Amino acid sequence: MDVREHEENTGDFRPDSNFLIGFFEEKENSLFYRYDAERVRIEPWGDNSLRVRATKEASMDGEDWALSEAVREPDGVRIGIGEYSAEIRNGKIRAVINNIGKISFFNQKNELLLEEFLRNREDMFASTTSSLLIEAREFKPLTGGVYHLTARFESDPEERIYGMGQYQQNFLNLKGADLELAHRNSQASVPFMISSLGYGFLWNNPAVGRVCFGKNVTTWEACSTKKLDYWITAGDSPSEIEEAYAEAVGKPPMMPEYGLGFWQCKLRYQTQEELLEVAREYKRRNIPIDVIVVDYFHWPKQGDWRFDETYWPDPDAMIAELKEMGIELMVSVWPMVDYQSENFEEMKARGLLTRVEKGVRIDSLYMGNTIHFDPTNPEARGYVWGKIRKNYYDRGVRIFWLDEAEPEYAVYDFENYRYFLGPNVQIGNIYPVMYAKTFFDGMREAGMDGIVNLLRCAWAGSQKYGALVWSGDIQSSFPSMKCQIAAGLNMAIAGIPWWTTDIGGFFGGDSRDPAFHELLVRWFEYGTFCPVMRLHGYRMPYQPQHGTTGGAACVSGAPNEIWSYGEDVERILERYIRIREAMRPYVREQMRRAHEKGTPVMRPLFYDFPEDMGAWEIEDEYMFGPDILVAPVTEAKQEEKEVYLPAGPAWTDAWTGQVYEGGERVRVSAPLDRIPVFTANGYELAIR
Repeated sequence: MDVREHEENTGDFRPDSNFLIGFFEEKENSLFYRYDAERVRIEPWGDNSLRVRATKEASMDGEDWALSEAVREPDGVRIGIGEYSAEIRNGKIRAVINNIGKISFFNQKNELLLEEFLRNREDMFASTTSSLLIEAREFKPLTGGVYHLTARFESDPEERIYGMGQYQQNFLNLKGADLELAHRNSQASVPFMISSLGYGFLWNNPAVGRVCFGKNVTTWEACSTKKLDYWITAGDSPSEIEEAYAEAVGKPPMMPEYGLGFWQCKLRYQTQEELLEVAREYKRRNIPIDVIVVDYFHWPKQGDWRFDETYWPDPDAMIAELKEMGIELMVSVWPMVDYQSENFEEMKARGLLTRVEKGVRIDSLYMGNTIHFDPTNPEARGYVWGKIRKNYYDRGVRIFWLDEAEPEYAVYDFENYRYFLGPNVQIGNIYPVMYAKTFFDGMREAGMDGIVNLLRCAWAGSQKYGALVWSGDIQSSFPSMKCQIAAGLNMAIAGIPWWTTDIGGFFGGDSRDPAFHELLVRWFEYGTFCPVMRLHGYRMPYQPQHGTTGGAACVSGAPNEIWSYGEDVERILERYIRIREAMRPYVREQMRRAHEKGTPVMRPLFYDFPEDMGAWEIEDEYMFGPDILVAPVTEAKQEEKEVYLPAGPAWTDAWTGQVYEGGERVRVSAPLDRIPVFTANGYELAIR
């Protein structure tokens, strides 16, 4: 249906002479609409995709935010302007905007994908008139020349929605969810979603806000902004939509070889010798290990960004010994700067720190009075990288753990913090992207390829800066573990293919407790089939402190190596490390696909089996690459599990070799040392 047919289908209604009509214009290969103070621009942005911007400012600001990649100029874009509506068509997607500015999106089959929610007596295309007078795009003026923005869309109650980043809840399908568009410890707002109706949608606005995927209306809000900005794409499959999104916002580098195996970590190794002895013990036991981690407070003060020589007297020798063992060292970096740091006064004088709108200039109280450095300021990024390069990178450190990346505040008063690019409430969700960019740009300039750094948060586009995201400081419990399955899969759909958890959870695991041993084993099994396999946690009981000066004031948890929980646990964990090692060629291939196409390494069943309606309903299983189906055990004392096998291929139980037809549910044995895993397409997993 073209714009002329669309108008003809309005029936006998014709506006009278007092009917209000906006103005349409075609220019710059875009469709423009204006009425009164509002300006709307709809333009092609990659294949089968459109970008929509609107403002009531005198001109549209030029920020592209997540849409900073140079996308291919699509061929065959068509724009048509009628008497009462206009349309723009780009491949498989078409947008129609009517005389009062309501926008509707259709695919190439003329099926409605999404349309704005507008209730207005003057909507000549509505099936019924309405006296509610609800705007689809509501710009509510705020002091300072900005707006509280609300964008409303009609809701299909049967629609299923996936993506949006990482939230600590069990729901994979987000239909009906109310989500805060803001970052917190263990919450990462990455506002891209895939709909079961066949479209992907990016809310391209880093302002703090909310989205509610209601049964009656979908509502997006930005608490403080100058414009509406979103990107929408149509596709015949989730993979087509995901790949279009990756082209628009960026793809990760190729994962280096040391990202494919097992990473050892705990809170926290207190001395150089303690860390080295752990690494040596792994080698003595002939257990494969790729990375070991120096966690936080290995420094004298936050913001010094260097080893405390009291406890780490010869980092050059330590790094050299680790490299000789074939182990990479990852070092924790925090963005906080203590008032007593050797760098504080210079950074303050040069304007490299974040600010507060009122009160004392302190945003965190953990282990000192601190303020964050401001990565939205290019000069601050250069300054911090200069310290990092001198004190870590030039010594041989090639992986950084960029903790506190939300950033984390003592009080989440988003309106009180201000960055170089603007108030936190207006642009704050960009912080983890710029934090990752600080290190990515520095490492690339130093000649590195295959850059990977671990962050506790992300926003749209973080992946192109080598961000490996983990799910934050979560509880050590089965309910918490279950939440991580939804979190990881929705992060994957949101475009973050590198993701991991603290195996065993972070808070609350007592190394002496058999119940925790069971949880640790189940989580370790699950972690074997995550993009990165990393053991971490704050284990009880506390350990005696090595000294009282500098970072030694921070406590340390109990040992967290695989032999720390007894021989029975160690035997199971070692087996899974070896399973992961045997999968190295397979994992490498999935990382290559993520690098080249943006393909998630782990993904919901529907990603690979979109024609199987049953696959869209499964929330406790996932695909690890195209050939491995994983069904983690997430209940204590559970020794059997019902597993849905999608229609299409034949499925082989990796433990027993039994073959099943797809499209059915099977009940399989799941003793403590066995995670239900099935393979397809002839792939053989070295698991028995």
